[in-house]
Amino acid sequence: MKISTLSIGDELICGQLTDTNAGTIASAFLAEGLRIQRHLAVGDNEPDIIGALADLERVSDAIIVTGGLGPTADDLTSLAAARATGRRLVINEDARSHARLMSGKLKNLIFCPLSDKQVMIPTKSALIPNPGGTASGFHLMHNGCFMFFLPGVPSEMIVMLHDTVIPFILERVGRKRVIRTSTLNLFGPCEAEVDELLLGIAQPDQGLTLGICVTFPWMKVTLRAEADTIEAATDLLLPAVSAVRERVKEYCFSSGGSSMDDAVAELFRDRCLTISLAESCSGGLIAKRLTDIPGSSRYFCEGAVTYSNAAKTRLLGVPAELLNNAGAVSPECASAMAKGIRHASGSDLGLAVTGIAGPDGGSEEKPVGTVFISLAAPDGCWTKRFQFSGNRDEIRTMTAWTALDWLRRYLMKRG
Repeated sequence: MKISTLSIGDELICGQLTDTNAGTIASAFLAEGLRIQRHLAVGDNEPDIIGALADLERVSDAIIVTGGLGPTADDLTSLAAARATGRRLVINEDARSHARLMSGKLKNLIFCPLSDKQVMIPTKSALIPNPGGTASGFHLMHNGCFMFFLPGVPSEMIVMLHDTVIPFILERVGRKRVIRTSTLNLFGPCEAEVDELLLGIAQPDQGLTLGICVTFPWMKVTLRAEADTIEAATDLLLPAVSAVRERVKEYCFSSGGSSMDDAVAELFRDRCLTISLAESCSGGLIAKRLTDIPGSSRYFCEGAVTYSNAAKTRLLGVPAELLNNAGAVSPECASAMAKGIRHASGSDLGLAVTGIAGPDGGSEEKPVGTVFISLAAPDGCWTKRFQFSGNRDEIRTMTAWTALDWLRRYLMKRG
């Protein structure tokens, strides 16, 4: 079955809101072994909605439409649907009863005559129940194409999608394929490097595809196997996942929805080690990421944001002479900061970062983006210079990610 989606709303095409509904619908159908073939987004404009429905109808067996079912003047989806399919728009008494019932339950809503607009439904349509809002959805068939119209509010749309739309479509699908997906998360290499490393793994002719998606500052490698049975899809997917892991090696920090923070937290819990931080240019960003994970008090001792030279000397014991001679942005300072916070806190590990996040403060010798990271541990102290690019936020983000990746790699070796 060829399925398409249509998102409606000026706020979507003007960039005020991100269209999350399209991705949610695509993921839900993929889990059922069905793919979304096309997606369109249009504003709150009746001719545009009618045109989009006509375009998608020609190439689709089903269209799932979200948005524009509200009570305001710019909510035009029901009217456009009626005109696109040659139907009349009439008050639906079941929809009206539902709207009145829900407006009484939802304390933040007051039912008024304007809401009658929400209960105007095209004739020869079936209602789609909405247990979370006042606007009922509806579905109809036109020229052999099923059309489903749902509210744009994600929390309402998701329930209606799973309760009504997906079961309706699955009942009418003949033979569907089994689709299995696996995602690996990478940090460190660029997209071109990963593409070269994974050359030849994908086998589209056999139903195995591979995609690389960059989400700064990391990337996802998604493997998708499609076959007639679960066993066949699994047999196609698992060797490919193993091959990817073998080629990317330590670049892979997690799989599925697990983050870098999750990966580091798990390693700290397994190794029973503790850590303290001394941050300068990152301004506490690394500490935030570590403590965002529940249970981090088991391994995170403390963090110091030592922006000034005086703070580095007073809190970390960095000698004033070292700061005067080598500078605050130097390998010597980073090393002294890491050792200082480790000593002051009594933690197993001490991690320090110092650098120039910009936009000012750089020099020919140390341009903006120069960052030193140092890790002090029982078995040694390692310091390295990095040269990051981008704006201030991007440099700070790269600093935090690289520092966490250092921790991850060290803890893996301590396994």
